[in-house]
This record gives sequence, C-alpha cells and structure tokens, in this order.
Amino acid sequence: MSGLPAWILLAGAGLLAGFFNVVAGGGSLLTIPALILMGFPPAVANGTNRMAILSQNISSVLAFRRRGYAGVRTAVLLALPACVGAVFGTLAAIAVSDDVFRKILSAVMLIVTALIFTRRPSESDDAREAPRAFALQVVLFTAIGFYGGFIQAGVGFLIMAALSGLGRLPLVRTNSMKVLVVAIYTIPSLVLFVANGRVAWLPAVVLAAGNAAGGWLGTVFTVSRGEKWIRLVLAAAVVAMACKLIGLF
Repeated sequence: MSGLPAWILLAGAGLLAGFFNVVAGGGSLLTIPALILMGFPPAVANGTNRMAILSQNISSVLAFRRRGYAGVRTAVLLALPACVGAVFGTLAAIAVSDDVFRKILSAVMLIVTALIFTRRPSESDDAREAPRAFALQVVLFTAIGFYGGFIQAGVGFLIMAALSGLGRLPLVRTNSMKVLVVAIYTIPSLVLFVANGRVAWLPAVVLAAGNAAGGWLGTVFTVSRGEKWIRLVLAAAVVAMACKLIGLF
C-alpha cells in the first residue's frame, strides 16, 4: 500500500493508537500492522513505532502536568529498572522474532482485566503516590521494560496492572505515571533501534504527529471522565486485543 491513502491511514492509526495507549494500552497493535501494510519489514515497523511512542508520551506527560497530575518521583524510580529491561528487550527484538511474545500477551491482557475489575477502588484521587511492595515493583518494572523494549504492544496493560493492581493507585493517577515511565524507557530503546538502522524516518514523523495528538486527547478523556470510563475502555481494549492475538479475527 502506498500513496496518500497510506499516509492518511498511518496518521489515523497514530491518532487512535495514541488515544488508546494513554487510556488503556494496545495502540501499537494498530500502528505496527499499519507500517507493515505500507511495506516495511516487521523489525523496521517495530523500531519506527518507538518514535511515535516517545512523542505520544511526552505529549501526554505535559497534558497531565497541566491538569495537576504528576507522580514524577515514583514514576522516575520505576522507570530506572524499566530502562535496564528495555535495553535488553530491544537487543532481543533486533535479534529474534516476536511471535512467542504475541501469544503470551493474549493471556496477559485477560489477567489484567481481572486485576483492574477486582481491585478495591480508591476513595479519592489523592491517594498516596508511592505504591506498596516497592521491591516487587522494581522486579516487575524490569520485566515490563524488557517486554516494552521487545515489542511495546500492550505494555500499558502490564503497567496498569502493576500500579493499579499492586499499588492500589487510582486509575487516573496510574495513567499519569504510566506515560512518564514509558516515555523514559523508550529513549534508550529508540537509540538502539536507530543505531541498528531499524527506523524509517518519514513514516516515523507522520506516526509521531498522530500519536502525539491522540495522546493529548487520551489525557483529556482520562482526566475528565475518571475511573468509570477508563475501566470501560480498558476492558473493551483488552478483550479485543486478546481476541486478535489468538486469531479470532
């Protein structure tokens, strides 16, 4: 697929992906196939998508900060082990196939849904910032960083499970921390993809513009609609992406 329709498709996929990545996750399952449809090898599509992820999360971090949501201290602490994991995950992505991870992700997504819907809701959005069991979070975020560096698609579900399920944080605050963690660990991942020639720059810029706009819209939706709507979008996205990964459509 080529020409103007392809670029419109790519920008539209970026817009939707940015929105869903911020509100729930799984947006890369739209953008990576869109890049492959345009004729890029899966490895290049995987690397090119990282430019969009970085742009989207920077846009969302700024939008959350404007609305009073930061969570910087804990997010940065969790991003450090995630960066370590992301480096090794990216190196693995450059060397091996992602087929096994796609299959595992379908099961992980359904588990995330259960965690989100069975946790005890916080009474206010001013709950303490630091999640419980911080040592366990470090281990989890190293693994999450590895997965994020490897394929990225669906990593938002894993982060929301780690922060919302184990940390008992409100979902709006969880999202504000999630986008900062992803923004930070995406930097070393993107550097490695660029160094290994796995980024196509023109589609990366088009996709990044779409993702940034979608990320901003997703942030506005998250803050204005609150936990109830985040849960609904999250559940729909989880089920749809899990069904896609196991080949139901």
